[in-house]
Amino acid sequence: MIFPIIEVENLCKFYEDHEILKNINFKIFSGETLAIIGPSGSGKSTILKILSGLEEQDKGNFKLRKEKIGMAFQYSALLNSYTVSENVAFALHDRAITQKEKENIVHEKLEMVGMKDYANYMPYELSGGQQKRVSFARAIANDPEIIFYDEPTAGLDPINSTIIEDYINKLSKNSNCTSIVVTHQYSTIKRTANKIICLFKGKIVWEGNKENLETDDNEYIRQFMDAKIKGPFTESTN
Repeated sequence: MIFPIIEVENLCKFYEDHEILKNINFKIFSGETLAIIGPSGSGKSTILKILSGLEEQDKGNFKLRKEKIGMAFQYSALLNSYTVSENVAFALHDRAITQKEKENIVHEKLEMVGMKDYANYMPYELSGGQQKRVSFARAIANDPEIIFYDEPTAGLDPINSTIIEDYINKLSKNSNCTSIVVTHQYSTIKRTANKIICLFKGKIVWEGNKENLETDDNEYIRQFMDAKIKGPFTESTN
C-alpha cells in the first residue's frame, strides 16, 4: 500500500472564540505539490504553521511521513545582520558536518538559485526577488523531503515569479520533494500544483486540479479565478 506523505484529518484551530480552521482534510503523495488558495484571512498560512510545528491544532490530527522539512517564508525572513551565505548556513547549524562541508552546501544551494555571486552581500543590499531566492536556498539547505512555501512569489514581478516557480518545479522533479504552496498568484497555481484546495472562512469550499480549474462551475472557484466582485466570498461579508 502506498501511504500519503502528508495526511491531514479534521484539523481545527481556534483563536479565542473564532474558529480559524474547520475540519480540514487532505492527502498529498510523494512528489506532489498542493496549492492552497483562497481570500486573505481564510486560514491558509495557519495550516502551514501547524504542519511545520510553529503552532498547535486544537482538534484533529496530521501525519508527516518524512522528517526533513523546509519552509520558505512569505517575507524572506532573512537575518539582517548576517550575510547571504551566513543566512543559508544558519539552516545547517545543528548538523554534525565540517566547516568545509557546510561551505560546499551553501555554495551549491546559492548556485542553484543563481545567487552564488552575492554570497557576501547583506540582505538590505538585495532586491525583493533576490531575497526570496536566498530564502529559498536556505529552505533547501538540508535537502528537505517536504517543503512548505508561504506566498513564495508575493510582491515579485512576473520574471522573478517565474524563476521561483521554476525552482519549485525543479526541486519537486529532481528530489521527489512533496510540497504545499500557499499562494494567490495564478501563474504559481497553474505552473506548480498537482492538487488545489480553496479555503474560505477556514473551510475547504473547493478541491480539484489545474485541469479543471478553468472549467469547474463551483461558485467559489469561479469568483476567485475570474476576480469577480460579486460572489460568495464578498456576499457573505456584506
